Amino acid sequence: MVHSAYDSLQLFKDCPTKIDAVESYGSTLLVACSDGSLRIYGPESSPPSDRHSETLELKREPYVLERTVNGFSRRPMLAMEVLGSRELLLSLSESISFHKLPNLETLAVITKAKGANAYSWDDRRGFLCFARQKRVCIFRQKEIFDFLWLHTMIRGRGFVEVKEFGVPDTVKSMSWCGENICLGIRRDYTILNATNGALTEDNIGVLVDQNGKLLQEGRICWSEAPISVVIQKPYAMALLPRHIEIRSLRVPYPLIQTVVLRDVRHIHQGNNAVIVALNNSIYGLFPVPLGAQIVQLTASGNFEEALALCKLLPPEDSSLRASKEQSIHIRYAHYLFENGSYEDAMEHFGASQVEITYVLSLYPSIVIPKSSVAAEPDKFVDVTGEAYLSRASSGLSDDLDSSTSHLLEYDESSALESKKMSHNTLMALVKFLQKKRSFIIGKAAAERTEEVVSDAVGHTFVSYESGRSKRSSKGRVNIPLDSGAKEMAAILDTALLQALLLTGQAAAALDLLKGLNYCDVKISEEILRNGNHYVGLLELYKCNSLHREALKLLHQLVEESKSDEPKLELTQKFKPEMIIEYLKPLCGIDPMLVLEFSMLVLESCPTQTIDLFLSGYIPGVDALNERKWDLWEPAKRNGIMTDAKVEVEHNAIIAKPNERDKKESSIKKAVQIYLSEVLEWYADLTVQKKWDEKTYTSTRKKLLSALEGISGYSPEVLLKRLPTNALFEERAILLGKMNQHELALSIYVHKLHVPDLALSYCDRVYEAGLHQQPAKATGNIYLTLLQIYLNPNKTTRDIEKRINNLVSSPPGSASKGKSDGDADDPSEEGTSNIMLDEVLDVLSQRWDRVNGAQALKLLPNETKLQNLVPFLGPLLRKTSEAHRNFSVITRLRESQNLQTKDELYSQRKTVVKITADSMCSLCNKKIGTSVFAVYPNGNTIVHFVCFRDSQKMKASGKSSSLRRR
Repeated sequence: MVHSAYDSLQLFKDCPTKIDAVESYGSTLLVACSDGSLRIYGPESSPPSDRHSETLELKREPYVLERTVNGFSRRPMLAMEVLGSRELLLSLSESISFHKLPNLETLAVITKAKGANAYSWDDRRGFLCFARQKRVCIFRQKEIFDFLWLHTMIRGRGFVEVKEFGVPDTVKSMSWCGENICLGIRRDYTILNATNGALTEDNIGVLVDQNGKLLQEGRICWSEAPISVVIQKPYAMALLPRHIEIRSLRVPYPLIQTVVLRDVRHIHQGNNAVIVALNNSIYGLFPVPLGAQIVQLTASGNFEEALALCKLLPPEDSSLRASKEQSIHIRYAHYLFENGSYEDAMEHFGASQVEITYVLSLYPSIVIPKSSVAAEPDKFVDVTGEAYLSRASSGLSDDLDSSTSHLLEYDESSALESKKMSHNTLMALVKFLQKKRSFIIGKAAAERTEEVVSDAVGHTFVSYESGRSKRSSKGRVNIPLDSGAKEMAAILDTALLQALLLTGQAAAALDLLKGLNYCDVKISEEILRNGNHYVGLLELYKCNSLHREALKLLHQLVEESKSDEPKLELTQKFKPEMIIEYLKPLCGIDPMLVLEFSMLVLESCPTQTIDLFLSGYIPGVDALNERKWDLWEPAKRNGIMTDAKVEVEHNAIIAKPNERDKKESSIKKAVQIYLSEVLEWYADLTVQKKWDEKTYTSTRKKLLSALEGISGYSPEVLLKRLPTNALFEERAILLGKMNQHELALSIYVHKLHVPDLALSYCDRVYEAGLHQQPAKATGNIYLTLLQIYLNPNKTTRDIEKRINNLVSSPPGSASKGKSDGDADDPSEEGTSNIMLDEVLDVLSQRWDRVNGAQALKLLPNETKLQNLVPFLGPLLRKTSEAHRNFSVITRLRESQNLQTKDELYSQRKTVVKITADSMCSLCNKKIGTSVFAVYPNGNTIVHFVCFRDSQKMKASGKSSSLRRR
């Protein structure tokens, strides 16, 4: 016996006559005796008047006789059944009778059932079948049948006979199986009106579906041939000649409990218990609460069965179920781990949702950040105590975590540690960490994104800062245990890297380092260096942006590869070209680092070193010009490069970039030349006091054209070279390139006093934005122009102040400034007047590009409505036309929807009539009662089997024709 699933309790004893049948009605017992009487027993503690309304379940207490109905049946009772939904008692004695509960008055008698020995009632459909000799009859309840109308019940006038047919032998038992009937004949089971055939023999019980088909793995092997079987999920209970056997319904249907009772005649399923009838007494088998069963199973090591019972806990106890499942999974995982089933153990660790630090504590040789190491799991749940097994504490509130016991003895740690660090244990750990990794890395990436966003907006979440660890430039150390997903990802990746290396999966470890990872730099560096995994160490430095350390190591490996007696154990030869390949991506990131380490390989790889600089643009090219002799002198001194070649290569680096960048570099150089000439021309005219902002020379026109029409130059750099009180048009173009539209428009309006240029500027910005952003955003540029016209506080001094602040700001910060009307109003009072005429001109000319509602909000209150007619007239006409068009479209769509619905309804009205003469168009046989298919024309009818076969033939024909092609 695995555990106690049922408690046996004697309900009453010493019945004066032999018990033939028993049934439960609410909390009462209906006992049919051999003398034809019906004895009614009830709980000793409840009065008869309140018993049925009080509970519908049998009680765990002695039962006493309440009353006796003598002469209830003329012959011994063969079977009884309470129809709870109809408040009826169905009895089989001389014939089949229906009695009204609770007063037991007879409502109907099926006279044709006289001599029947078995029956079955289908409560859902109201069908009754019974067996008499070698015949089986089926009766159906009438449509107007109502058990309250007594005059229609007498002599069974409420039933109609459906069919009667013969069977090979006397039916011993029968039961409805969907729309079929399962018959027990001789030693076989037969399904009537469905798939006929023997499904069991001797002591084999099977599970079938409603069509009588054998379910997969549906064979229950009893120790002997059962007399009767009762199913009370999750168990099956069989009455055997010498005892009652209880088995689980889970494959492989193990034996759960054996109940030994003598002279058992019947077992019957009640509402909450199984009723066992002996000759003169009644026992009740009450199920043990699931909580107590789970405790017993866990204590006995039957973890699978305990987990299955946890699934049966009620939904309202979801938290209790989760805690029990977690505790069982953990115990089961440790049991499997200690018995060598490492992969299965990791599956249960994963199902228990424990932290990875808990599992890693089983691997003492796996090094993780010290502050994150969890306590070793040497204490586990103890559910073997007597308190758990007692019935008083066996409810759903049992707590598997209340007491603990030591399952692991770490005094024998030497042998245990060697087993834990074996290849199989580490392989199981690798699979466990890889399954956990995607989720944890995803959370860590989201946390990193949150950190970047917080830093960008200048805001740091308090909840995140409370758990955020401080990282040094050389690794993640001293990680708090619950400080966030990034720290947990660091623990996981660090452990995974070690497990991969210890199992000989160096290639997988290298792939881990090449991708996104959170390996602890300090721990991983020590492990990789001790294991001579230098390629992985280079990837570790690279992914953590430790380029200087990586280049130092790479240079050391190159030198060791050249040495005849290397001090390091190298698995491959490292060449100087590897340093150059490593430096290429760093040209645009850290040019000074590139210059420093390129000198180390200049002598051995002069051509590749020069190509390194020719392969792409280096922002630090000026620094290269300053330190050129540091780069070229070693080559000249050693005779590697001649003076002429050095000069040529130097000029190529400084003045001749790569062909793909030649045009862009020429443009930049031309712009600088034009600007220098214009500045010299401006300086001369300023000295002569002849400067005029509206004076244009050919050079200045070329400069304006270049600034406006080309890109690739840095507007911030050029803006710093312009004088503060002149060249305003050039300044406006550069500010426009920097997306400082408000400042550019202010210069056109307040400095140059050319509204046409301001309007042209708005047109260019609007048309350029049509292909890049929604029209709502591009239309804002016109509102900015209106604000400049209407705001007298935008004075020349304020414009100059903002431009000076912009010029003095560090490079790259200009794009963070406010634009498109987002700037704050200056505090000083201006002297300019509101330019209302220019505002009205803009509204009348660009009414289709301006948001009308926002524009009206900007206008002063004294604006005359007559002046807005050129703006509002076409705007309202366009709005009305659009509204009218949308209304027409809406009506058309409604009409189309109605037409579609009408067509759908007409298609649904199609009717197909199947008669006795209907023929299949494919096989020319009658349709009969077979499943059929109708072609879209509504007239062609075929068997579904014929239709399916024809489709298969068409598909095979098409495939063969394609193969011939």
